[in-house]
Amino acid sequence: MMRAMYAGVAGLRTHQSKMDVIGNNIANVNTAGFKASTVIFNDVFYQTTQASSGANETTGKAGINAKQIGLGSTMAAITKNIKEPGGSQATNDPFHVMINGDAFFIVKSGGTNYFTKNGAFMVDGNGTLCTATGAIVQGWQVDPDDPTKTKSAAVSDLKIMSPENRSVPPEKTDYAYLSGNIDKKDTQIAYGTTGKNFQVSFYDNLGYYYTAKFTMTQTEENTNMYGVKLTDVVDASNRSIFVNAERDPDAPGGVTYTETGVTVNLTIGGTDTPIELAITPADDFETSGKFTFGEADDEPPFNVYFDGASGKFVSVGEGITANEEEVREEDIGIVNFKISGMVPDPFVAPAAEEGEEASGDRVNGFDLNFRNLTMYGDSGSTSIESTMGDEEGRGKGKRAGKMIGVSIDSAGKIYASYDNSELKLLGQIAVATFENPSGLEAIGDSMFKETQNSGRFDGQGEDPTANGGSLSPGIVEMSNVDLASQFTDMITTQRGFQANSRIITTSDTLLEELINLKR
Repeated sequence: MMRAMYAGVAGLRTHQSKMDVIGNNIANVNTAGFKASTVIFNDVFYQTTQASSGANETTGKAGINAKQIGLGSTMAAITKNIKEPGGSQATNDPFHVMINGDAFFIVKSGGTNYFTKNGAFMVDGNGTLCTATGAIVQGWQVDPDDPTKTKSAAVSDLKIMSPENRSVPPEKTDYAYLSGNIDKKDTQIAYGTTGKNFQVSFYDNLGYYYTAKFTMTQTEENTNMYGVKLTDVVDASNRSIFVNAERDPDAPGGVTYTETGVTVNLTIGGTDTPIELAITPADDFETSGKFTFGEADDEPPFNVYFDGASGKFVSVGEGITANEEEVREEDIGIVNFKISGMVPDPFVAPAAEEGEEASGDRVNGFDLNFRNLTMYGDSGSTSIESTMGDEEGRGKGKRAGKMIGVSIDSAGKIYASYDNSELKLLGQIAVATFENPSGLEAIGDSMFKETQNSGRFDGQGEDPTANGGSLSPGIVEMSNVDLASQFTDMITTQRGFQANSRIITTSDTLLEELINLKR
């Protein structure tokens, strides 16, 4: 009877512990990243009152089984349902991400790495990606040799909104190209007219924006050749860079104009000798600010040539073609546009300032590409457009930019967008996987730590897309607690507790009957 009573006590304890686990599961039904636990019971060591014996052929006695009396139940394990994902809750927060797969986010708290499924991240006052409880999210930094990639190494803090990431420096324009079609029957571009206007925009090293204005006119001697003249270069406020305007109450109009001393050098088709263009002030320059480059009736500084039979572009300059050995193939159709005379010079390539060897022969200005122009019939209409950058979008230049947004893609890469249309990689969230994720030890705050039975974290982590995984940005993984299962377990646990309590009361009644034998 005493054994039965203590078996009932053991049963009460195990069912009470199971009820504690169920209560914790239900309490965390809305906790992001929470993983439900399950209690597994084992029977307790048996008291053997008679050992088993085998059959005896000599005596003819058959074998008998052992006689054992159990001593109740105990908890064998409390396991977490790690692999079953929780529900998805859309938050549209750019710093919230959900793992699709068995991996864990890596976070650091108190100098120790922990692991979590809760991807409801935020940014602290230092611009560091962290959890709501202050654990710092770990990942990979941008490769210093290739800013478009991250370098897989030991994980470190993701300081995505550090001061150096809140803005991006400007870049000078290195390339621009023209596109469009010239119709030789267009009266606007015919010889003796003002010509067809077109303009090319570009940035200097400081991010200031300029526009070079040109005209193109058919030459007198050749309908397949067009002269190109520069008419002005203006800044973003449409003020010429060749003229200073100073207020002067005594001058007509209240303004006096002076020369800035700025010139333009054009290097045609890879030739060695640049053409310098300096302004020739008009007679009333001081009051009007008007000027020309050279004399008004001077020949254009360079010509653009087309094949009269096919309408295809041939070259710029005096009939320069790729057949001439001194001209590189890549220079055919290129005019290098360089502004000089500004102090300090915002158009000098950084390599030239630092005394390093510059790529190519030209280190200043930008290359203007004419190769995409054609000369086809188009109902007497000519259209010329310019685009900053080369045909692949490189070297277009940009002004300085301020961060306006952050996004995380499915591979965990974090990008910043800036108000100058720049997109910059800031880092990548790394994840960790374990051979036995159920062996991780929960420490609270939706975090786990590794144990000897979970497997070890290698300190480097993995790409979230490894092994078919991915991240879902703007979504948080909720708890995987199944309320229907929990309430069902609660009922069976309650009944089990009730039944074990009856073992104790019934054993007590038997003891009472035994004591009453004395009366």
